[in-house]
Amino acid sequence: MAQETIPNIRNFSIVAHIDHGKSTLADRLIQITGGLSAREMTEQVLDSMDIEKERGITIKAQTVRLDYTASDGKPYILNLMDTPGHVDFAYEVSRSLAACEGSLLVVDASQGVEAQTLANVYQALDANHEIVPVLNKVDLPAAEPERIKAQIEEVIGLDASDAVAISAKTGLNIEAVLEAIVTRLPAPKGDRKAPLKALLVDSWYDAYLGVVVLVRIVDGELKKGTTIHMMGAGATYSVERIGVFKPKMTNVDVLGPGEVGFITASIKEVADTAVGDTITEDRRRCDAALPGFKPVQPVVFCGLFPVDAADFEDLRAAMGKLRLNDASFSFEMESSAALGFGFRCGFLGLLHLEIIQERLEREFNLNLISTAPSVVYRLLMRDGEVRELHNPADMPDVMKIDTIEEPWIRATILTPDEYLGAVLKLCQDRRGMQIDLGYVGSRAKVVYDLPLNEVVFDFYDRLKSVSKGYASFDYAITDYREGDLVKMSILVNAEPVDALSMLVHRTRAEARGRAMCEKLKDLIPQHLFVIPIQAAIGGKIIARETVRALRKDVTAKCYGGDVTRKRKLLEKQKEGKKKMRQFGKVEIPQEAFIAALKMDG
Repeated sequence: MAQETIPNIRNFSIVAHIDHGKSTLADRLIQITGGLSAREMTEQVLDSMDIEKERGITIKAQTVRLDYTASDGKPYILNLMDTPGHVDFAYEVSRSLAACEGSLLVVDASQGVEAQTLANVYQALDANHEIVPVLNKVDLPAAEPERIKAQIEEVIGLDASDAVAISAKTGLNIEAVLEAIVTRLPAPKGDRKAPLKALLVDSWYDAYLGVVVLVRIVDGELKKGTTIHMMGAGATYSVERIGVFKPKMTNVDVLGPGEVGFITASIKEVADTAVGDTITEDRRRCDAALPGFKPVQPVVFCGLFPVDAADFEDLRAAMGKLRLNDASFSFEMESSAALGFGFRCGFLGLLHLEIIQERLEREFNLNLISTAPSVVYRLLMRDGEVRELHNPADMPDVMKIDTIEEPWIRATILTPDEYLGAVLKLCQDRRGMQIDLGYVGSRAKVVYDLPLNEVVFDFYDRLKSVSKGYASFDYAITDYREGDLVKMSILVNAEPVDALSMLVHRTRAEARGRAMCEKLKDLIPQHLFVIPIQAAIGGKIIARETVRALRKDVTAKCYGGDVTRKRKLLEKQKEGKKKMRQFGKVEIPQEAFIAALKMDG
């Protein structure tokens, strides 16, 4: 059956670097097409989470359907996907792009092309998108539209001669963007008579409706009451409600090819709605599933534990709901001697980790502790077996390990010239290997290979501070390489604390161990006996600090008399302290864990 073009629909996403104005442009498009009245309009309409509004970033890709009448009088349906700009949410971007045929590339007319702009453009080109460049913030005094057009052509290789110059904040020239979408982006193709074939783009949990599923119809029609089959999960449901976001939920009777909308079907099991799955009609199934999305690879792992052990079941339920909403987040159960039962969680980066932790604490009222973030190491054992190590506390006996490999990334950093020296020094300090150094307009473009475990702690924060916030950073994992890595344990009163153990490079171990011991010395409260804090590699102690004992003056009641009475009392106290140290338990307060893990360079 032939696929026809559906002329009156356009599906597009907005891609850009952080803070170049994607969400503000989406606001203006909604406003002009009358999606919301002036009274309902708020700043960043599509950033619905409180945390997005507070931080001013987009975390979840959102979708909205706009009705637009073009200058030639024809009515069009525009489906807009607003995407995040931050490197940790690149997975959200790839999902949105798969549901569209074209993209608006928004570039700040004063700042120009940034590292994340490049990464997102390449994703759009991989998805075979038609791209329309849009220059935002042209009303700023520092805007240089002509220079930025030349930069887009030089760096990305896109023809920017007819780029649309706008100001999303003031609403300048927004009509021209809508005209460009209608005239320059391709229309979707589909076959209305073919069996239903739809892509599951996103799904989230709603307390009233159960699981809400966002779909993009490729072929066929989706009607209310249809029995659908999820090809990947093998589950079957009956559709109860069909609708579109305008941006408010609006019910419709049918969705046809090229349309984007949502369905609810009393889905209770979160696991049945895997993002990227193909939905088809149960009785009349399509031949082959859509390619979907490649499964996401977590990059950073850390343990999340409830402060109160009684909250464990609530934490499990909360994670299940978040996992539905965020397919790039994974978790499995683990237990720790110091922290009790909790979960080992996988994230795409440190911002992702921070956002998930904050959402768990806010949306589900949980109090959590996180252990040191670590990456996945590969252990090549003496007997030829290859193991993956997620948690340094689970490391097997060193004698059985042949080599340890760690993941490396290829990082692209764009920075103004005056900060180049500081950026290069930071990369060198983190065991980086320089691959390339060139110029993009007036800014230096540095390409480095870096070990991921040097990046996950605080690389991004350090980069921002040495460049006063002007450097932009993007990375992709390249391969695993052998490294001289050792497991560093922290011992408190000769007891290992598994939540604080970590894998470090041998050359770094001593400095890291010393910093950790010094920090813990200030954080652990004094007890009635001396507490040694040690950092050890195997049986070798590499750093030590001591928490001094609290002392009671046992000789206070001796006034005058023989000195041997005092000595006898002091000896007795000494014996007691020795015994106490042998059997005493050191309680490490929860705040001490969190503070000790925040390592400063």
